[in-house]
Amino acid sequence: MRYWLSARKRIRPTTKMHYTRDVENFLIPHIGHLVLGDLNSRQLNAAFARIAVTRNRVGQPQTACTLQHIHSTLRVALNAAVRHGLIVDNPACRVELPARERPQALVWTEARVAEWRVSGTRPAVAVWTAAQLADFLDYVRDDTLYALWWLIALRGLRRGEAAGLRWVDVDLHEGQLSVVRQRTTAGYDVYEGPPKSAASRRTVALDTHTVQVLRRHYARQGERHASRVGAGKVCHLSGYVFTGADGLPLHPGYLTQRLRFLVDRAGLPPIRLHDLRHGAATLAHAAGADLKTVQDQLGHANIRLTADVYTTVLPTTAREAAEATASFLLAAGRPGAQVRQQMDRRPRP
Repeated sequence: MRYWLSARKRIRPTTKMHYTRDVENFLIPHIGHLVLGDLNSRQLNAAFARIAVTRNRVGQPQTACTLQHIHSTLRVALNAAVRHGLIVDNPACRVELPARERPQALVWTEARVAEWRVSGTRPAVAVWTAAQLADFLDYVRDDTLYALWWLIALRGLRRGEAAGLRWVDVDLHEGQLSVVRQRTTAGYDVYEGPPKSAASRRTVALDTHTVQVLRRHYARQGERHASRVGAGKVCHLSGYVFTGADGLPLHPGYLTQRLRFLVDRAGLPPIRLHDLRHGAATLAHAAGADLKTVQDQLGHANIRLTADVYTTVLPTTAREAAEATASFLLAAGRPGAQVRQQMDRRPRP
């Protein structure tokens, strides 16, 4: 397993960090003593059963998501062993694991907000209503990162994509931006590179208001730079859209912490930074965008992921759909009712 990790050349730092964690913390302690050529699915099933009852950092048994992640690491490693002729087939393909349930994004309805205020419990993935998002954006209007919150909430950029966005990739005249890089973290270290997949490399259309928001952000960024230079302080012309006071790009982790702080100050129900991306898909879909358009906007390779995970039906949209369905049925029944009324009026023998 360690040799396989050391031999991987084309691998993202974040991916290598996750692989290393799985290998050192789980796989080597539970199957490291076994001979590779003798490895079989019975041994692996027993190993994963032992891993499942170990405790995570919050003292709970390992989740199905963690087990699936460890299994994925093992499967990729053993596939390499098959390619190198060290084993005939991959016994990890016959391991049985509990199904991983993707958390469904839930809308912060009034009832859920009331329960959260009393008990403090919240959904694993939650999105704001349009009114709640509007309240947040109004609250952070004077924040230096207002354009970032707006861009993620409306166009669904990932955290790393927003952190790595440069002005050279933004065309305010044509109303579009290109996602060609991202800034991600492995531990606390920051790595900049291409988007996570080919589908993630995309062009995102910008509406007129978003263009205005970015123009104002560009002007204010220039004013801050001139003011800092005039005061004799160092300020870099890094070319990034979202920077700190010194002009350098922001640490992606800071964006997560900053959003948490602002949401708490605004008194709104909590959401994660990635939940804003969920909300962007929900808003676009509720506004009439088809799933293919939403898929391209978010940079998903699979439209099923867009449909199953990233589009939540807002209560207002659901009610409108229900009313439309009932109205359609009632309208369809009217001709039959009229015929019955006419039949009832005919004289009977």
